[in-house]
Amino acid sequence: MKIYTKTGDKGTTALFGGTRVPKHHIRIDSYGTVDELNSHIGLIRDQDINQTYKDIIVIIQHKLFTVGAILATDPEKAMLKNGKERLNIEKISNADIELLEKEMDAMNESLPEMTHFVLPGGHQTVSFCHIARCVCRRAERLASALNELEPFEANALTYLNRLSDYLFVLARKLTYTLQANEIKWIPEKH
Repeated sequence: MKIYTKTGDKGTTALFGGTRVPKHHIRIDSYGTVDELNSHIGLIRDQDINQTYKDIIVIIQHKLFTVGAILATDPEKAMLKNGKERLNIEKISNADIELLEKEMDAMNESLPEMTHFVLPGGHQTVSFCHIARCVCRRAERLASALNELEPFEANALTYLNRLSDYLFVLARKLTYTLQANEIKWIPEKH
């Protein structure tokens, strides 16, 4: 497989299904941000953390490729005129979303109740989680804007929303596991 094709040299790229769009198209920005998110999550997986978290992160990374494929698909090319699928694209299932929720619930059981927002940081691994969370929120905002223009599978957007929550809870859990300092944000009174 050749890495360079030269087909994008004039500022366009092909969607899944063959449609060419400008590289600055919101669809490209959406799945490009999901790709960026996946790289940040890979950085979390590379840290010295519990293998259980690493295993869940690998599952998440696979699902992010699915979300990326959904976002990279021209909706007009995905379906035949009779309403049947033309392109075989994996979906995000309710079970995929429920896995994130189950993992968050399990982590939250051993965490102190949250009474304030917390400042990102305290340990490099925790900071990587917060960066990934922020990139996930950006991916969600872009995907939401795309969905208004060209609707796509609803579970893909839900997955991004739940994933940002998961990354926040993972950051808190790792803060406590790594015995890092969680600094509460308490607004100054003037």
